[in-house]
Parts: sequence; structure tokens; C-alpha cells
Amino acid sequence: VGDLILDKYVWGTAGRISPEAPVPVVKVDREEFRLGGAGNVINNLVALGCQVEIASVVGSDSSGEMLKQRLTGEGISTAGIQSAPERMTTCKTRILASHQQMIRLDQESCVAIDPLQEEQLLDYVESILGSVDAVLVSDYLKGVLTDRVLAEIIRLARKVSCPVLVDPKGGDFSRYKGASLLTPNQKEAELAAGIRIHSSESLLAAGSYLRDELKLESLLITRSHQGMTIFAGGAPPEHLAADARDVYDVSGAGDTVLALCAVGLAGGLSMSAAAELANLAAGIVVGKVGTATVSSAELLAAALKRDQNYHSKILSQERLAAILEGYRQAGKKIVFTNGCFDLLHAGHVKYLQKARKLGDLLVLGLNSDVSIRRLKGEKRPLLQQTERAQILAALDCVDYLTIFEEDTPTELIGLVRPAVLAKGGDYAAADVVGREFVESYGGELVLLEFEAGRSTTNIIDEVLTRYRE
Repeated sequence: VGDLILDKYVWGTAGRISPEAPVPVVKVDREEFRLGGAGNVINNLVALGCQVEIASVVGSDSSGEMLKQRLTGEGISTAGIQSAPERMTTCKTRILASHQQMIRLDQESCVAIDPLQEEQLLDYVESILGSVDAVLVSDYLKGVLTDRVLAEIIRLARKVSCPVLVDPKGGDFSRYKGASLLTPNQKEAELAAGIRIHSSESLLAAGSYLRDELKLESLLITRSHQGMTIFAGGAPPEHLAADARDVYDVSGAGDTVLALCAVGLAGGLSMSAAAELANLAAGIVVGKVGTATVSSAELLAAALKRDQNYHSKILSQERLAAILEGYRQAGKKIVFTNGCFDLLHAGHVKYLQKARKLGDLLVLGLNSDVSIRRLKGEKRPLLQQTERAQILAALDCVDYLTIFEEDTPTELIGLVRPAVLAKGGDYAAADVVGREFVESYGGELVLLEFEAGRSTTNIIDEVLTRYRE
């Protein structure tokens, strides 16, 4: 429920200054229309596969019609959107050149909807409340969310135990009293609490005051590059550091936070876990230009990258299969190789570095101690499988590693389904285990040359020779 906005983007290049005034001249290359305001929250939800119902009021104008057309094109019902002849649909036009916003032009009239429109909007909300998992309130102070509408939505939702999540605006947060979650940014929280946030103590004071005064279940204050702070129930405040990445555009990041918190809570996550999901998503969308969305595959890939260290690289085959499915959804190219890697040496490292360059991530199948003894005799391996795995996982070029017990990696290759099967150049292509399976679905075999004279056997022989002398 909230204010639907049409975002218009005019993309071009600016190579000279106007002779008429000291302003850049933008040569227009293309125009693009996107859903903004509450529409961007909808975009984020739809991108994650959610079903969405909308309650709003727009104008009977071209911008309002385009908004509804874009929603219909996404397969979203517009039954809960009223068109009012006397109303102007908010349209924000952004002029961009070289990925920089030059100017923004706003067309709008922020007039409160009339009592009849309030009644119709609330009737629609009440009619669908029994079939939704969460109510998201996206307030841009354009007139749809009057005091009466807000109070009634919160009351009706609480009556059926449905969480209400609100992205607030303005300095009077009393309008959102009783909501399940409020997601203001730091400036909004300062204004509403009347407390300047300049330290941990002032942040705690402002957050605690707002949560208690407004009878909120939870409060999430977004703090730009400083991350987020959660005030959830009676638990101590929890801080989440911002996910470090290039920032191109922060517009719409609040919409993403609201959407991901709702998805998390509706999916059964705790408030803390839902906020962590939202924090990760916000870090992705600020790296995109304009109001943007995040996909589940992008979220999973970002989470895996953030959490990866050499301990989490060593996985069971079941866990590895689940993680690789996320990479496949994200369109990543998976490379697989295998071996014993007993007494790791420079030849091994260079081989693994070459294999890693063949795709987006390298998965290594490591022979177990038992399988090596079957292949090389009772005196091998020299290093146990746990030690070999930890050494290999410490290499940057190895993304994931799993240990297999069989003599060949046939079953493991079937589980990994790599796009590239890498093997040492001392093998003939016809002799490589798994080649036919990988090529059957369009994958490829790549043979990589080992560094001449480098092998575990040679190292063992050299040690024996020297110490005999």
C-alpha cells in the first residue's frame, strides 16, 4: 500500500556547454520508464518471485496509465488501484550523462485522497488481508497514506496477526504507531526522535525512544555507509556493517530494504536474519544505476562470497551440490578438477591457477586417504586428507573443495555438472574420466600442462637421496 511513482530516465552524453547559459548540453540517446516509489518495492518483490497485491490511488493521466500498463505487463493485478480525474500522478524525470545524474524534474501534486477514496482503498485492503503474508506500507508523502488510512491498515492487519512493515517519511512518526517494523534512515530517525545521532549512545537513545513511544515490535535504522542498526523486541540493539562495494546510486535502496525484510519475515526468518538479508541486498542495489532490484541468485552469490574462508570452502558433497545450484542460477561458469595433491608443490599451484582462469569458480575433488592407498600403495599419502584439504583451501584459486572416497570422480562429476572439466596434460582426452558426461550437456574438457620435472614422487626421491648421503 502506498504512493506509486513513475520514474523516467533520459540517458545521453554531455560533451559541451550551452552557448545560451552555463549548463551542459545533453544529447539524448534513449528514454526509459520504471516503477518508482511503492512501485519499486513491488519490483523488488516480483524479482524474488513473490505474488503482490497493490492498493493505491493515481491520476487519470498518461503517467497513471503507463504505471498500470507496466504493472499489467509484469502480470500484476491493478484491481486495487483507483484512478482519480482530479489527481496528478507523480512522475520524476532524471537526466543522466556518463552515469551521472545532471538534473531531476518532478511533476506532482501532493494532495490527500478524499474520504470516498480512503473508504474504497481500505475496503480493498480488508478484502485481501486474509490471503497475504505481510503488508508493506511505502510512504512518499504524496497523499495516499492519510492518517486514517495508516491507522486502519495497522489495526486491520493486527486483527488478523499479519505483520505491517513501514518505510516512513516526514518528521511525525506517530502516524505509524503500532506497526510491526519501521525502516527509517538516520536523518528521518533523528527528526522523528528529536535526537541528533552522533555516537553509539545517541543512536541507542533515539532508537529506544522511537520503538517504545510508537509501540513497535522492531525498528531498523539504515545508516548509509555505516550499515544498519536493529532494535528488535527486548533484545539488545544489533549493528550490521555495510557491505563494502562501489556505490553508484543510493536511490531506491530503502525500497529494497523494506521488500527484503518483508520477504524474510514472511518466510519465517527472525528479525535479525531478515535484516541481514536486507543489508546484503542493499549493498547490491547501490552498485546499480537508478532504482534497481536484486535477484535471489545475486543474493546467494553475494552471501557465498562474503562468508567464504578456507574453513567454509571444505564442504560435504550434499552441501556443495546446494551451493553450486545457486551459482548456476547466477549464470556462473563452474570448473572442476580432481587429484591427490600429496605434498603440495609449485607445479600443483600453477596448475590450479590455470584451471581457475577457465571459469568463474574452481571446485576441487580431493582423493581420500583410503582411495590414494588403493591407487598408490600403502605408503601414501604422506599427508592425511584433512591436512591436504586445509592446505589447498588456503589457496585463493580454489573456491570449494570436497573429498571423495571412490577410485574415480565419476559420481562427483555427475553431482557438480561442471561447464569445464580440467585435467593434466599428461592424460589423453579419451582416458579422462567424466569427459563424455560433461560433453553430453555442452561442457568441455581442457587439458593443462603440468610444470616439467615437478611431482610428489620426484620430491620423495630427492629427500631420500639427500638424507641417505
